[in-house]
Amino acid sequence: MRPSGRAPGALRAISIETGFARHAEGSCLIKMGGTEVLCAASVEARVPPFLRNSGKGWVTAEYGMLPRATHTRGDREAARGKQSGRTQEIQRLIGRSLRAVIDTAALGEMTITLDCDVLNADGGTRCASITGAYVALSLALRHLVTMNVLKSVPLTGQVAAVSCGLVGGTAVLDLDYIEDSGACADANFVLTEGGGIVEIQGTAEKAPFSEAQFAELMALAKAGTAELFAAQRAALGQ
Repeated sequence: MRPSGRAPGALRAISIETGFARHAEGSCLIKMGGTEVLCAASVEARVPPFLRNSGKGWVTAEYGMLPRATHTRGDREAARGKQSGRTQEIQRLIGRSLRAVIDTAALGEMTITLDCDVLNADGGTRCASITGAYVALSLALRHLVTMNVLKSVPLTGQVAAVSCGLVGGTAVLDLDYIEDSGACADANFVLTEGGGIVEIQGTAEKAPFSEAQFAELMALAKAGTAELFAAQRAALGQ
């Protein structure tokens, strides 16, 4: 039995509340069990220097955790004067994931930044950030269409992410902190609704895991992201 009482293939309870950040072009508060992330999309009429005069836009992300998002207080990275390697790695992952499902040429020369701020952490914060950031990005693009800045929403698909792992020899979906901290192996799957793989991050914590076990994790991830895609569409009124 999992600590949460869930079946091996069950997601935590998920909710996506749109419009949470009233001043952002698109935003949502995503909750996956005890993990809560505020995702806000901001639009700017400029692009990084390497894209100037290219006709293409850019989508990027920033990620952070509130000091008491975890069991003990963490220092604000701004106070330390630099971001941790973990923070940089996660925000680059979020940006890559969103760029995988947008036509940057159709976006035109503007930048959309997704700010993902973890309010409460109970495992899977990067996965929740990606899943929520897609909703915030979609809302921002709809806003641009409403404002006649874009003719249509330049998304090419949906993207979502979920964690899977081996806990006590059993493949399980959507690990919370207790499971993640004691897992024999854990992996984050970033997938598109069309069956595409954007990124897989997998690590054996104790002993190597087999190809058959990886296949179990992949099957769970596909089923889990299918539910997340449905939750995204429901939040967007689709």
